[in-house]
Amino acid sequence: MSIVYFICPGFHDPYLTDSFVKKISNHSINLDNFLIFPTDKYPPYSGFHSLQYLQKKCQQKAQKLIIIAFSAGVVAAVTTALQWQRQGGNIQGLIAFDGWGVPLWGNFPIYRISHDSFTHHSSAILGAGKLNFYADPAVDHLHLWRSPDLVQGWMVEKTSPSQTLLSQTTLIDFLRIVMASKS
Repeated sequence: MSIVYFICPGFHDPYLTDSFVKKISNHSINLDNFLIFPTDKYPPYSGFHSLQYLQKKCQQKAQKLIIIAFSAGVVAAVTTALQWQRQGGNIQGLIAFDGWGVPLWGNFPIYRISHDSFTHHSSAILGAGKLNFYADPAVDHLHLWRSPDLVQGWMVEKTSPSQTLLSQTTLIDFLRIVMASKS
């Protein structure tokens, strides 16, 4: 069964999300089956609307789902993931781009991606997965979403409660690692 990628953008011009999808697809990250939550019709942070949209478009709860969210869209994504799973849905992961201040938790893999180390460290106390990424050097908030192919940084892997591994990498390579673990 193929994976459905549900993309939850934030408050920004839709061309940024189009650029995101195009850039990661151009770098061998297969998003053959994806849906984009229409933030021109609904508030990006609305988990209620996001879940309703997903239910209309993806009616098979057994379908594997990965949610990729940016900024305010992370709020909707967390709510949608939790509710989808409570309704019997199969959440393979939540990839949260710059969801600063948004608590991330759930019984599924979570990946926090931040545009700088401050955002990474200050958000991690609100939940992070075992594998996360932050840009270094820091990049602009919108640049992280628009141009993931140009972002350098650190993959942060929590190997135990007291041990963390850092690996210098690119955001594209980090996403390849995450996506490869799901296929």
